[in-house]
Amino acid sequence: MYLFLAIALSIYGLVNFYICRRGAQALVSMPGARRAFLFLFIGLTLVFPLGRVLLAVARGRVSSVLVEIGNFQMAVMLYGLLAVLAIDLVRLVNAFAPFLPKGLLQDARTGPAVFIAAAGAVVLTIVAGAWNATRLATVELDLGVPRKAGAVERLSVVAASDLHLGAIVGTKRLAKVVERINALEPDVVLFAGDIVDESVTPEIEAKLGAVMRRLRPRLGVFAVPGNHEFFSGLEANLACLRACGITVLEDQAARVGEAFTLVGRRDPSSLKVQEVRLSIEGILAKSGLAEDLPVVVLDHQPVHLEEAEKAGVALQISGHTHDGQIFPFGLINSLIYELNWGYLRKGATQYYVTSGAGTWGPPVRVGSRAEVVRIRLTFEPDAAGR
Repeated sequence: MYLFLAIALSIYGLVNFYICRRGAQALVSMPGARRAFLFLFIGLTLVFPLGRVLLAVARGRVSSVLVEIGNFQMAVMLYGLLAVLAIDLVRLVNAFAPFLPKGLLQDARTGPAVFIAAAGAVVLTIVAGAWNATRLATVELDLGVPRKAGAVERLSVVAASDLHLGAIVGTKRLAKVVERINALEPDVVLFAGDIVDESVTPEIEAKLGAVMRRLRPRLGVFAVPGNHEFFSGLEANLACLRACGITVLEDQAARVGEAFTLVGRRDPSSLKVQEVRLSIEGILAKSGLAEDLPVVVLDHQPVHLEEAEKAGVALQISGHTHDGQIFPFGLINSLIYELNWGYLRKGATQYYVTSGAGTWGPPVRVGSRAEVVRIRLTFEPDAAGR
């Protein structure tokens, strides 16, 4: 952990140093503006680690505000880096194949003009992304399950994930999500992990519980833990979720309204060294439930999708990816995950990876949308009449 923190802070410092140096060079002809930029940028760069330290030592309003400002600085760092790299790429190409007018390069006004254009583009991108992050989309899916579900023919399932609730993302965001879910009138609500981000305090638990208990689907609310529940104190966070009226499944299975069997998988992040993850078949065998209903799996991270297909699962719901949340991470995720976001069918197994109802880090979404998903399941006998 200490090694990881040292590497992360080193990268954070070097990237911000590069942006800061290039910005100062662009403003060399304007000493006053240059000093103001250096003061502001260095201050913002220090806010993020300072806020995190204060949050760990003494959680309070000041530390929360500093972390929130620092989270925005992460977005400034990303898009500032992309802007500076783009400018330096143009300069590099011009050095080998000159195409820019010499008069433009020698003009003292060029540097400040480029700085204003780049800074304006970064600010506009982040402002638009912050506004986009407040919008909550509803994805509608109609999926057929080729298997009987007792006497049930249709069922409305609403799924959400990655709210990342805690000291930073609080009850206001949760209330919006709960209101949207209730408006969809689900039979059952499923949360696919990372509901809680920071270690919960009794005060946070009371606030979140008061809002979460407004959910009253007739078949219940179920969840699996994600990697952030584990990182920030698994037992306390699971206790918080259970106090909110949520049934938490951790390598466990439950029958939902005699319509389907829900399997909740343990997140890979919680495994000990050399510990093998329990298979879907192993969870079903451990539960002792009859195999007479379709199986739906909640698995926070969409990895090894073939496991659900092999186990004959009807539907798997996952989260974790945020659909990249901030461009260009969606492109990177697409190289890592077979399914970064959206719907996929493999054989008889259907998958949906949701982009999440909240944000992590910067409260910004560029190239992605926050969402809740309503899945209308229709159960029909398969070719064997099951």
